[in-house]
Amino acid sequence: MSQAFKNVAIFGKPRVEGSRHSLTATLRQIAGIVEAAGLQVMFDSSTLEVLELQPFNGYALQAIGRQADVAVVLGGDGTMLGIARELSSFGIPLIGINHGRLGFITDIAVEQIPDVLPAMLSGQFETDRRAMLEAEVRRRGEVIYRARAVNDVVISRGVSGGMVEFTVRVDGVTMYNQRADGVILATPTGSTAYALSASGPILHPALGGLVLVPVAPQTLSHRPIALPDDRVIEFELTDVREASAHFDMQSFTQLAPGDVVRARRSADVVTLLHPVGYNYFATLRGKLQWNVMPSDAHVRA
Repeated sequence: MSQAFKNVAIFGKPRVEGSRHSLTATLRQIAGIVEAAGLQVMFDSSTLEVLELQPFNGYALQAIGRQADVAVVLGGDGTMLGIARELSSFGIPLIGINHGRLGFITDIAVEQIPDVLPAMLSGQFETDRRAMLEAEVRRRGEVIYRARAVNDVVISRGVSGGMVEFTVRVDGVTMYNQRADGVILATPTGSTAYALSASGPILHPALGGLVLVPVAPQTLSHRPIALPDDRVIEFELTDVREASAHFDMQSFTQLAPGDVVRARRSADVVTLLHPVGYNYFATLRGKLQWNVMPSDAHVRA
């Protein structure tokens, strides 16, 4: 079999100070597997600086984008979301290793690394392409903010409390006016994130759709709705209350009355690589405890 990759980027971010030692040890383990496969290790420079991973060299994100063939991301889903947004425009596939909590998209457990990573680096993997959103905030017709999101674009109320008042339009046609704590526009990947906690449906990643989920709407008949992903979705603020727009809950901007948040599917995609035999429904069973029978004692409790 011909070699699948040549240059392998490695990213890792400690969630808390106490996780630094185990993270460093695992990153060194990953680097050792990469070198044993005869491949070039390219540590993200910020990862290298924080964790002091000598004697490896660090690379800036642009250099990784130009040279890397694949990226291994060690962390939680939040770490993966940030790296995915940065590298998607370069078309670099991502291998996610879970060093966080839930792990919907960082699906490889740390203890699985010796068994699955060598095979994946040799070309044995499942490919999974995920849609992204690109969004802009317009104020009096001018674009004042741009961002992308793998999971979701969220309009939420400000710190002063009170509901947000907004109008939703799809391809320029008004869908509804609403007062709510917020509203979520999620990709299929994001349907298992904030949208799920707001009682939205789960969309399979292969679906060409988006889900629009109001958060605690004043009008209880306003329910989540699935939309085709080739539509342009607009949210216009119609009230003077404080509000903000969030993108994967990792970047945000304040909104003013009359601001319009316009979102659409991005031309870029996020490419995730999984071990051979990966199954999306197995992930749901494990993460959402669908494999736990209602008769189990701890469920009843």
